[in-house]
Amino acid sequence: MKPYIEMSAAELKEELDALKAEYRKLQALGMSLNMSRGVPCKDQLDLSMAMMDVLDSSSDLTCEDGTDCRNYGQLSGIEEARELLGDMMENNPKDIMIYGNSSLNVMFDTVSRCWTHGVMGNTPWCRLPEVKFLCPVPGYDRHFAITEYFGITMLPVPMTPTGPNMDIVEKMVAEDEAIKGIWCVPKYSNPQGISYSDETVRRFARLEPAAPDFRIFWDNAYGMHHLYDHQQDYLIEILAECKRAGNPDMVYKFASTSKITFPGSGIAALATSPNNMEDFLNHMRRQTIGYDKVNQLRHVRFFGDIHGMVEHMRKHADIIRPKFEAVEDTLERDLGQLNIGTWTKPLGGYFIMFDSLPGCAKDIVARCKKAGVQMTPAGATWPYGKDPNDSNIRIAPTFPSLPDLQNAMDIFTLCVRISSAKKILAEKE
Repeated sequence: MKPYIEMSAAELKEELDALKAEYRKLQALGMSLNMSRGVPCKDQLDLSMAMMDVLDSSSDLTCEDGTDCRNYGQLSGIEEARELLGDMMENNPKDIMIYGNSSLNVMFDTVSRCWTHGVMGNTPWCRLPEVKFLCPVPGYDRHFAITEYFGITMLPVPMTPTGPNMDIVEKMVAEDEAIKGIWCVPKYSNPQGISYSDETVRRFARLEPAAPDFRIFWDNAYGMHHLYDHQQDYLIEILAECKRAGNPDMVYKFASTSKITFPGSGIAALATSPNNMEDFLNHMRRQTIGYDKVNQLRHVRFFGDIHGMVEHMRKHADIIRPKFEAVEDTLERDLGQLNIGTWTKPLGGYFIMFDSLPGCAKDIVARCKKAGVQMTPAGATWPYGKDPNDSNIRIAPTFPSLPDLQNAMDIFTLCVRISSAKKILAEKE
């Protein structure tokens, strides 16, 4: 089929009539499919069920250093867990702190502490006339929700195939002391699935911010989430680069096992400099006497070491890789010749990004919903939910079964074709 832009008005009308008839047939099936969030499917959760058997009432819950995991203590986490997560995050265990199940919770708490008590003795953000954050776009909606909650002004920075536009980032942080941070998903980013280049990471490490309390919020959520064994993105380790550049305190690096074991009961971690760590501990000593050490021990004994985690992630990849490929194949089959959209082809992570013709994303998502397919809301990948081009849509393939995903993608591409044909026809008329 030739591209829609090359069709006459009469041809487009004929195409629209056929597409709408097909749409009505699909609507009549009464499907209910959810692709709104990057959630592991049941098969993925089942991979970790054996973790429930590694500890029981007869288990020795004593750590190698003699810590009794049933009791208080070990605010930074048990040594074995710090070593495991240190290997996962490519950091020294001494630079790791282990938390509860959610890295998002750690990020929220971090912004909250900056807001009420400041960063390493600097003025609390709540006492400043304005606080700003850089937000690479398209980006992660839950990051934006945190900064919006605190009334922090969010400034979009365009993403490129190698990460945020660093010319813009460098200029903005150097010129504006009110800019206190930037959100980053540096590996298999949400929603594009791209990874920052070596140059991008090095430029981050060498930033010269006007604000002494500027911090990079480095959410390496997908560090081990490869789809393929022999095609994997590599990411330079940011803390080491910052140390080399003379900026050892500039990064808070977050990660968790949420999409490795159980999202509801994994373990989260922060890697940062000794100075930052002491600043965190100064607050945490008032907040808690320690996180769930039994769960930390459970994870350690389930995986054994980082090699066990790597093998575990291969099993995840075997489950979700066919889903990513089904999405990409369907997009290519139905839209590849029409010039009405572009999409990413990631090597890992949890998302595929789709860009429609300008002005079509909300209409596409609404049509999908009417046909029984729930997508991430259009605009969610921008601060305040406002995509200026109304074109960006995040596709989350992991949760549905493969047959359901195929049905959902058939509906999605149909809705893309209807919205695009309508837009182009209106322009021609």
